Amino acid sequence: MKTPRAVCVGEGLVVLVAEPGPLENSETFHRTSGGAEANVARVLAQLGVDAAWISRVGDDGFGRYLVRQLADAGVDTSGVTIDDERPTGMYLKERGSGSGGGYDLAHGASAMTYFRAGSAASALSRNGIGEEASGLVSRADLIHFTGITVAISDSAADLTRALMDRSTTVGFDLNYRPALWKSREHAAADVLGEHVRGSNVVFMGADEASLVFGTSDPAELRALFPQPQHLVIKNDAHTVTAFEGTTRVDVPALKLEVVERIGAGDAFAGGYLTGLLLGRSAVESVRFGHLCAAGALTGHGDIASVLPLDVLLQLAELSDEQWATLDYAATSTRCSEVPQ
Repeated sequence: MKTPRAVCVGEGLVVLVAEPGPLENSETFHRTSGGAEANVARVLAQLGVDAAWISRVGDDGFGRYLVRQLADAGVDTSGVTIDDERPTGMYLKERGSGSGGGYDLAHGASAMTYFRAGSAASALSRNGIGEEASGLVSRADLIHFTGITVAISDSAADLTRALMDRSTTVGFDLNYRPALWKSREHAAADVLGEHVRGSNVVFMGADEASLVFGTSDPAELRALFPQPQHLVIKNDAHTVTAFEGTTRVDVPALKLEVVERIGAGDAFAGGYLTGLLLGRSAVESVRFGHLCAAGALTGHGDIASVLPLDVLLQLAELSDEQWATLDYAATSTRCSEVPQ
């Protein structure tokens, strides 16, 4: 079986993580990387998919750092364009210490402040991705992007529309960010709905679907959007409903001690898409997603460290009873103790 090829298109961001507690008290910041599509590409690469990332970064240290981080993770970055006029986007992550102070967040909670207006990635466009990136797109088995890319600029949305016109399987994660639609909130439902209808594999949270489309009910969302072959809806009850054509499956998430929720949705998408590329069933693909999301939920930062593919394959095939009692922490510990 040939190695599947996936291309993720969207903004990468440098992340500056503050010390726990009120932001004004943080004297040092830890640098890491983020960005929805970049996170998905890293999960795909960890699972043996030939993954590439197409984006634009500034001709600056942060841009070079992002490209190096993705390349070191096994992601093809040959489709990244260096922009000598615009900076690399970034965001600041504030973390709570639970002290109870007026400006402190709860323990384990986090808040993000974005600095992405006018970023290099906002200049993504239909005609501006370069020859290398065009070649990656033409060879891909899967193209994936999110509603963030659609929202960062009109030219980026033109690019995603062009990608949907291709015969390649297209994955789309709704990733509704109200702040990115602030000046054109009235257009969000139409533009995002257009991308849902034009994609083959669609992810959305029930809460964000309610905000954008007026309902969180999976059956109503499927009736509203019959076009995607695969429609995957996550809800607050920690169950994922996945439609494959007219067939519906409901797959519970694993019981976990959650450390941080940042990046879990991207990890889920990476896991589910890997299952799909490998020809796994709907239930198994959702379990791939849950298992990869667990790698993000049980660690700090945007970037999930996922279980090896052979372990995911075994766990995805468990009976419903075995799945319901699976101890992810113990399984993860056992895998980390096995010599590589």
